[in-house]
Amino acid sequence: MAEPFATAQDAEDAFYDALEERNAERMASVWGDSPDIACLLPMQPLLHGDEVRGFWSQVLSQGEAVNLQVRHIRWLELGELAIHYVQEWISPPAGQRAPPPLYGTNVFRQGPAGWNLILHQNSPTPPPPGAMGGPPPA
Repeated sequence: MAEPFATAQDAEDAFYDALEERNAERMASVWGDSPDIACLLPMQPLLHGDEVRGFWSQVLSQGEAVNLQVRHIRWLELGELAIHYVQEWISPPAGQRAPPPLYGTNVFRQGPAGWNLILHQNSPTPPPPGAMGGPPPA
């Protein structure tokens, strides 16, 4: 069941807290109740509705808590929708090299009871300009 959040930022904070703590119940509370919620992660199929909660429940039941830092790149608030573009930095275990950040998009919708997440999508860091064989940007 979705938990109502007073702001989109409250819902986003709860999403990342649940991820760090590996708390599947908290994660499920962040998502809206709509069958239209969606999650798209690198190398994963697009998930909708109950598939989203099932995926996160499975992922969060494995492994240990993670240390995650989120940097906001841009926010857009458009009435009942909020879009947050972020960088997600995962701190590696001691002695391991830090991976590059993931870039994420979180979309929230305000309903009668508050804000909930309706889309989370992330992608790996893009390669440097010219690394894909094409000419560097002008």
